[in-house]
Amino acid sequence: MDSVRRWGPSVAVHLILGVVAIVPLWLSMMFATNYPLAELGLTSREPTDNDGMLPWAMILVPVWAVFLALWLPVGALARPKAGVPGRRYWAVSSGLLLTPMVVLMTLFVLVDG
Repeated sequence: MDSVRRWGPSVAVHLILGVVAIVPLWLSMMFATNYPLAELGLTSREPTDNDGMLPWAMILVPVWAVFLALWLPVGALARPKAGVPGRRYWAVSSGLLLTPMVVLMTLFVLVDG
């Protein structure tokens, strides 16, 4: 019960931030699908996307900067004070951050087929 009390608020904070992280993660996935993976032949490009990479850079850099400026201080404040090594904490928090995106992508694959 002590570990739940110690990790509970941190888990909740990182899951909530994971919902916020859906936006930069989804945009990064769309960028990777349209450019690097399409150049390798693993995916096909969006046929109407003819603007190049600059608009993507102008969107992705500020979105990730705002998200990281939110996540790092809030994550540091939510870190349990006693008995949690830094590497373990940030590894678990990164996994929790990706959980909502993974759940949504899994649902999308199951529903869309």
